[in-house]
Amino acid sequence: MQKSMKCLVLMFLLLSLMISGCAKKPVATDEPLVEVEETTVVVDPEQPMAVVEEPIDEAALAREAAEAAEQRAKSGLERIHFEFDQYVLTDGAKQTLADNAALLKAAPNVEVQIEGHCDERGSDEYNLALGEKRALATKNYLVSLGVPASRMSTISYGEELPLDFAQTEEAWAKNRRAEFKIRR
Repeated sequence: MQKSMKCLVLMFLLLSLMISGCAKKPVATDEPLVEVEETTVVVDPEQPMAVVEEPIDEAALAREAAEAAEQRAKSGLERIHFEFDQYVLTDGAKQTLADNAALLKAAPNVEVQIEGHCDERGSDEYNLALGEKRALATKNYLVSLGVPASRMSTISYGEELPLDFAQTEEAWAKNRRAEFKIRR
């Protein structure tokens, strides 16, 4: 398909050159003449109508791809949630972390801080410790999926930064989480 498209383009170019090659009356102008560089089309005799393309700037393409991957990682890392009084990852959390790991591996310059959070039930000390266990469980799972540990740090906020201030089971479930903040 691509070869036939190249052939069509080359045929069009040759036809255009033939048509434009017809004699025309010179037009008088006061402007100085500007020299135009000639373009050379290379045809391979083994493969008629093949056009040699200019080289692609692979370094620029790699930079653009890295920047796009970083942007996806910065905007696409999703939080995970935990069961009451637990820091064991659920199947849903593992799937979310697998998606997050793919984004992080595609963007090797992105570093994250993993925040562990709890609901308001329990003492401050207990919730800080539980939040730390949640953050570490999250980090360890991402490491097992191939994300370098050196790109991640952890912190526990315990119950200090709830998403939902209501005192209902639904609100508490939202607050039992691990979140990702981009450091760089």
